[in-house]
Amino acid sequence: MSSTTTNALFACSRCFSRHPFEELSPGEQLCKECRGSFPVVKCTYCRSEFQQTSKSNTSSICKKCEANVKAYGKPTACEYCNIIAAFIGNKCQRCANSERKYGPAVTCEQCKQRCAFDRHDDNKKQVDGKLLCWLCTQSLKRALARTKQHLAVDKHKHRSHKSKSSHKDKRKSDMLKGINDEPMEKKSKLHPLQGELDPNSSDHVVAMTQLKETIASLQKKVQMKDNELLHKDKLITELKAQHHNDTTDLRNEMKNKDRLNETKFNLMNTKIQNLLKEVATLSKSARKNNKNAKAVLANENSGSGTDSPSTN
Repeated sequence: MSSTTTNALFACSRCFSRHPFEELSPGEQLCKECRGSFPVVKCTYCRSEFQQTSKSNTSSICKKCEANVKAYGKPTACEYCNIIAAFIGNKCQRCANSERKYGPAVTCEQCKQRCAFDRHDDNKKQVDGKLLCWLCTQSLKRALARTKQHLAVDKHKHRSHKSKSSHKDKRKSDMLKGINDEPMEKKSKLHPLQGELDPNSSDHVVAMTQLKETIASLQKKVQMKDNELLHKDKLITELKAQHHNDTTDLRNEMKNKDRLNETKFNLMNTKIQNLLKEVATLSKSARKNNKNAKAVLANENSGSGTDSPSTN
């Protein structure tokens, strides 16, 4: 039997051709031909996924954000979702559009930040019945997609195992049928086998006990893993909240410094204007005093010329 028949094959989500699971792209499940041998990456700024279209251009910035960078410069963090995609003002385009369409932002049930928008529709059913922000929605959808893929793989393995088991059962049934056709004296020799298949036998009880212990141990490990995941989710939420608070405090501090600098700048401008006016006044007064002094000196010179005695 060839390897292509033994290995599980999965359909491409675009052309529906079947390929091994590792050859399909994660997320969109595209084959090499459909994705054009170019990877799907996340934009550095808006965090949306896009497919690179050229081997020479391996930029991780989508075309929309690239155009915004050229038009408005590098973005800042959005005051809602904290994504570095606020090109105009303090909000990214996604949050600004959502706020304009659905109203003020509400708290996301996953990350606990005020960056979700209630659309009042059935979209919440797509994310496990929770009201989530865009980032948490995409993360949960990817996790659900991976879970479905694993379930599909397990289901295929189960079917393969079941078909093998049914084949073995058929062979066993044929063997038993052949045994029933044999004479009674030969069937009497096979009676000890029935004792081995007795559910009340000691071997059967031991096997059942071992299986129960194995199941209990696996359940305990699963519970421990669940607790670890909950602890990590809580820690991630706390870190995100701390990062949000730190970013908000830093932004407020920068705004306060900008206002203080602007106030100092205005005071300095006012002081400079007053000093310039004072200099102009002093210059005008000095010119006037200089003019008066010259006039007095001229009068004194003319008076001394008329009063001086003649030289006879």
